[in-house]
Amino acid sequence: MAVPKRKTSKSVKRKRRTHFKLNVPGMNACPECGELKLSHRVCGSCGFYAGKDVEEKVAE
Repeated sequence: MAVPKRKTSKSVKRKRRTHFKLNVPGMNACPECGELKLSHRVCGSCGFYAGKDVEEKVAE
């Protein structure tokens, strides 16, 4: 089993962990209502996708 020869210092450990962070998803404004939504998804508030009312067709 591999065992470190020396203790990893705080600065080295923190420099390595600078890239370990959460990513924010890309959000776009809905062209119909202006609310933020994920790309390539139906808008949750108005039900439009690519300029078409998608939720109304599903309800029928």
